[in-house]
Amino acid sequence: METTSSLFRSVSRRVWSPPQRPFRVCSWNREVKKGITAGTLEELKEKAAQALFITTVLTLVCEEDGTEVDSDEFLITLPDNTIFMALKPGEIWKPHPLLQRGGNKPGHSKPRTGKDIAQVTFDLYRTHPKDVFGSLNVKATFKGLYSVSADFQCLGPKKVLREALKFMSTLLHAAGHLLITSASVIRRIIHGADLLQGQQAQPVEYWE
Repeated sequence: METTSSLFRSVSRRVWSPPQRPFRVCSWNREVKKGITAGTLEELKEKAAQALFITTVLTLVCEEDGTEVDSDEFLITLPDNTIFMALKPGEIWKPHPLLQRGGNKPGHSKPRTGKDIAQVTFDLYRTHPKDVFGSLNVKATFKGLYSVSADFQCLGPKKVLREALKFMSTLLHAAGHLLITSASVIRRIIHGADLLQGQQAQPVEYWE
């Protein structure tokens, strides 16, 4: 009875498992960044710990503003490719040095006195080590209130090869039809020329 119950529980877990979503995690100093996929918060923490080689209990916060992710319900509301920061005990979230208010940008000796209108960030990453080309994430923030993001997924080697083979198959199919049509037209022309030559070779009889 226990075996049947455990089997039913295992099958139910597989059937109702949430879909895998792409995320990115980074270390507290933002020097290491990895791309992973997960369906639940527990799975996300496990894969983040494996990717960043963390053996202790970690806390995940949003890299942008430091909001702690503590439930699956909140994780569902976040978009794909959200960047999380993995914090070990004793580590705290800090804003990015280039995005701190009142900070100086590289190459500028004086602080800015103007007001930000829009900010656009480009992030090139890979979701799988075998990807030929990386994926590009573009995020734009207007006046610090509205943000729009777009993610451009690139094809892996298998998909690139599959699309190339499909294109070659279509091209060869069209070339085959063209050759068959050309051969049929040439055959008709040759047959018509033979008939015309045979008619010209016949003697013409005159009646007196």
